[in-house]
Amino acid sequence: MSIGHNVDPSVEPRAWTQILSRYREASHLRSLAELAVTALPLAGLWAAAWLAYSFGHWWLSLLIAVPASGFLVRLFAIQHDCGHGAFFPHKWMNDWLGRALGVLTVTPYDFWRRSHAMHHSTCGNLDRRGLGDIDTLTVREYLARSPWGRLKYRLYRHPVVLFGIGPAYMFLLQHRLPVGWMHGGWRPWLSTQSTNIGIALGAAALISFIGFKAFVIVHLPIVTISASIGVWLFYVQHQFEDTFWSESGGWSFHEAALHGSSHYDLPWMLRWLSANIGIHHVHHLYARIPFYRLPAVLRDYPDLGEIGRVTLMDSLRCVKLALWDEERQRLVSFREAV
Repeated sequence: MSIGHNVDPSVEPRAWTQILSRYREASHLRSLAELAVTALPLAGLWAAAWLAYSFGHWWLSLLIAVPASGFLVRLFAIQHDCGHGAFFPHKWMNDWLGRALGVLTVTPYDFWRRSHAMHHSTCGNLDRRGLGDIDTLTVREYLARSPWGRLKYRLYRHPVVLFGIGPAYMFLLQHRLPVGWMHGGWRPWLSTQSTNIGIALGAAALISFIGFKAFVIVHLPIVTISASIGVWLFYVQHQFEDTFWSESGGWSFHEAALHGSSHYDLPWMLRWLSANIGIHHVHHLYARIPFYRLPAVLRDYPDLGEIGRVTLMDSLRCVKLALWDEERQRLVSFREAV
């Protein structure tokens, strides 16, 4: 699956920051083109799904929702780049595009940007888990729990919950309030509530145009499927066997970025739809690189492509991983832990 932590010893993890800074420049024209080739096909597929429903082929509408959700995932990836100030050269352009896309992705941009920045700054740190991450216990913590506590964690890590119920809950309900930031002042509230207003207005306009039943059958499947895909991508980016976790004393940002994030090596079309977010270790090392420049990094430094590499088939085996084994320094399944 992964070659673990084998890397050219002449290049320290920290040194990659300087090397990768050469790829940070965003292009207005390229960014606008990427936005167009994502938003326009999404609009076309949405219209096709509605037409299929209008002619009584609701099953075809649900089938069209699958590729449409892929384009919505790509819009979320663009919003993600905006949050890192990477999509456009100017901050205000990133921020306002990110806020607008947040209505489509049902993700409050400013609130999410802040929590995601914390994810980047604490990724792989056992002492700072919780915000912006998938909950992960160590083997020792899991075995110390009561039977009820173990059952709750097992239910949380079950694939049906983790990739089905959980994403729908998070994107449709949890994102409607600044969960985890209740005492963070007015900014998290402004971000979530302004996004909520935009979503409500957009939903009301769609319902008045196509009707409530059509809205449920045409639009909601696209949102929920894209939510599940997004959580799956995030999972594989950090929940792979040879990932990196450490207590604060042995933790460093650059080590965690390089070895605690995977290179999810997907087939071409899936890589395009996910906007190269699978090149996640490079992204964590230097988050200001626009997604369309990430492949150039691997072309110029092919050894980076072998660090933390996870193929599509490999990723299916990641589902069973649930606990960090501090002795073996890898993620293990529940069966391996007992």
